[in-house]
Amino acid sequence: MSIEIESEDVIRLVLQFLEENSLDQTKSALEQETTVTLHSITSKDAVLQNIQQGKWDIVLEQVIRLQVPPKQLMDLFEHIILELAEMNELSAARSLLRQTQPMYLLKQHQPERYLHLEHVLSRTILDAQDIYPGRLSKEKRRQVIAQTLANEVTVAEPGRLLTLLDQGRKWQLDQGLCEGNSFDVFAGGQPLVTTSISVDDPTVVGASNQDQFTNELYKTIKVPGGEMYAECMLLLNDGQSLVTGSVDGLIEVWNVQKGKLRKDLRYQAEKKMMSMDESVISLATTSDDDTLVSGATNGKISIWKLQSGLCKRRITPAHSQGVTCLTINAEDTEIASGSYDQLVKLHNLKTGKLVVELAGHTAVVNSVRYLGAGRLLSGSSDGTIKVWGNESATCLHTLNTLGNGPVQWLAPLPGSSQNPCRVIVCDKSKALSVLLINQDKFSQEYLGKNSKDVPSSDFMCAALSSHGDLAYALTDDGYMFCYNVLAGSLQGKVKVSDQELVSMSSSPTSNIVVVNDVAGQAYLFKPA
Repeated sequence: MSIEIESEDVIRLVLQFLEENSLDQTKSALEQETTVTLHSITSKDAVLQNIQQGKWDIVLEQVIRLQVPPKQLMDLFEHIILELAEMNELSAARSLLRQTQPMYLLKQHQPERYLHLEHVLSRTILDAQDIYPGRLSKEKRRQVIAQTLANEVTVAEPGRLLTLLDQGRKWQLDQGLCEGNSFDVFAGGQPLVTTSISVDDPTVVGASNQDQFTNELYKTIKVPGGEMYAECMLLLNDGQSLVTGSVDGLIEVWNVQKGKLRKDLRYQAEKKMMSMDESVISLATTSDDDTLVSGATNGKISIWKLQSGLCKRRITPAHSQGVTCLTINAEDTEIASGSYDQLVKLHNLKTGKLVVELAGHTAVVNSVRYLGAGRLLSGSSDGTIKVWGNESATCLHTLNTLGNGPVQWLAPLPGSSQNPCRVIVCDKSKALSVLLINQDKFSQEYLGKNSKDVPSSDFMCAALSSHGDLAYALTDDGYMFCYNVLAGSLQGKVKVSDQELVSMSSSPTSNIVVVNDVAGQAYLFKPA
């Protein structure tokens, strides 16, 4: 359910806060600038008591700030005028009769009542039993008016602004969006993460300024739905969020600190999820996490505003078959995609228009990466890695992997935008390799070639740690291996699941790795 909060109500919260803290000049300035008044009181009983006791000067001051319907205002002002007439306060009575908005409305809509008041004020002798409507006594008439106004008066509990902020803080804590000592009103409750956070900082899981082996399972996420599971996952640059794309087309954003769906995103709280027509099999995001790009098995690409969940653009179709991989360039202006149709395509992120089509692979393209210096890498099930010139739209080099198996995944190491550069390659074999590109010269070597602990089954996908010091890879039999890239040695391995593994992702900013299986479980790992 969508709940709209009017901007005027926000101003009234501030006005109440100013009034309660005796900031009268500031309150008056805000009322004059915004033409908004508080329209509420802190005690209904006090207003009703003032009416029953006939303290009309106080009542009028209180009524001015309330949104009382015209009918009730006309009844109130009529009674006040009659009491003033009874007390022979004719000058004050005439001022109320002839110079107030309620009495002007009475004259327009019920002229006989208005003329009756004029007649009462012109009489020299008054009988109190005759002047009040219904021949009620003054006291009875006060009770009737008080009861009528009681239904129209809005009572504001004291300290509403601070109460709402405290409730918001508690909700953020419950959703895992902040820790007890990290709530920040202007940051929306998100914990503030800096690169100087120590390894054992309890407020941020996996926070560190150096790469560490993530071998401890700390959270498990169950993707909703009986037989649903995530086809792809993406840990965002904020270090707090995980995006999953599922076989049913749903795209969901999770909090990695608590392993819960992010309900602070309004569209998810209202169960209005981002979704595509068919299974989501690839994801990518801009460097600021503002824009999310998703690819589906029907060849379509969707571009989303991550904060609002709104689809900014659909590229229909981007490919004739499923979009297997996506990446965005460093300038956040271009999308590169690979597909079952054996093509690599570049699209403008802002307009969605096709920039260039790169043909040459003879099997599905499983991985694409921008290399810098106007170059693009692609890896295919045909066992080759191609180096493309973006602007020339030509294949500069075609390389075979050491294992000669289908290329499942590849990624340049940080700082590889210029020559020479190093690329981690995962093909369908029992070893990861490092590809060295030095202008037109190429060389490859295995990681962990001297390790006695060799995988018993082939690697299926891989991921790179935030600083590029560690490379992770999943095996077909449910293990996650970790290699030290600089030393070329095996760091360790972890048994993830007895179920078939599907995909993995590593955080670009922290030591968190997530792996998921066909049973719908996503396993979050951090350093032990």
